[in-house]
Amino acid sequence: MRRASCHPRQGWQQIVEGQGLAWQESYWDESCYYSFNSTEIDKLEAATNELHGMCLKAAEAAITRRLYAKFQIPDLAIPLIERSWEAEPPSLYGRFDLSVKDSGEIKMLEYNADTPTSLVEAAVVQWAWYEDTRLGHDQFNSIHDKLVATWKDFGDWIPEKSIAFTSADSVEDGFTLAYLQETAAQAGFATDSFPISELGWNGKEFVSGNANVAVPVVFKLYPWEWMTREQFAQNLYRSKTVWIEPAWKMLLSNKAILPLLWDLFPDHPLLLEARYEEPTGTSGWVRKPMLGREGNNVTIYGTAETDGEYGGPWIYQRNANLPDFSGNYPVVGSWIVGQEAAGMGIRESTTPITGNTSRFVPHVIE
Repeated sequence: MRRASCHPRQGWQQIVEGQGLAWQESYWDESCYYSFNSTEIDKLEAATNELHGMCLKAAEAAITRRLYAKFQIPDLAIPLIERSWEAEPPSLYGRFDLSVKDSGEIKMLEYNADTPTSLVEAAVVQWAWYEDTRLGHDQFNSIHDKLVATWKDFGDWIPEKSIAFTSADSVEDGFTLAYLQETAAQAGFATDSFPISELGWNGKEFVSGNANVAVPVVFKLYPWEWMTREQFAQNLYRSKTVWIEPAWKMLLSNKAILPLLWDLFPDHPLLLEARYEEPTGTSGWVRKPMLGREGNNVTIYGTAETDGEYGGPWIYQRNANLPDFSGNYPVVGSWIVGQEAAGMGIRESTTPITGNTSRFVPHVIE
């Protein structure tokens, strides 16, 4: 793994904005790229698949042991989790955040398994950059093709061949939702979209707001922990709506999964030690909010911290000590689509904490 400088394409701002990255200024960075050899990519792909399998076993353990209190899961969400786990409805995607070092060491930082971001830039924008520049000879990136193929696999769950898409009303979510709609359309499904604020309940089933049309299958780019706090939450179990992602995914996106993974797989080479309780000595540890997002309210003891809107409960994880490329700290976002690794994107920051404004940098395979 190495970081190399390169010349941005002429008119790159207009190019990436046309590809759906409306928030590109100071975020998309093509003045550099990361390069990997094929052996490194094979190892990263294998690690991602192994971690996904471990996380599924951890979710099963959380359910069978009824560890919901550890995850701060509200009571009304428990039957949703258990029903969706037993029924095995469609699960589309997720993104592992990994520390990857020149030594070959790969460590899991967390798993964004419910509403992962940076999808458009990983699946579309960096691939177009690679095709334009032809730096390297390939890119670890089959995200788009696997999304389309995975939608097709969901056919038995979507007999009417129609999917409603919903999200919060934000620019980034809107572009991501539109992209996912397009992949579903390429798979042969009819699609529609509406803001989550327009999700309605007619007394028997969920409907799409002003249209008052039933929505038997909904892809929601909206976290389950927020869903369970909405006014409509009491109707989630009464409804037969198929939600993508399914409710059990709230276990994997909750950082409480990290200490459970360590308990199930102690000293595993892909894991960092993690605890629910604050360690006696905090040097070498990181404190994270259990339900935090976008790097907010993270403390690397003695090194860095961020503010934000999230408080405890906390989990404590050993510091991965991200690789340092002249003051640039990369985190590899390794994507799962369906049930297998599909590609990656890289976010880098000038601090060891990756946040919402950290840059997205493309990659190649040498």
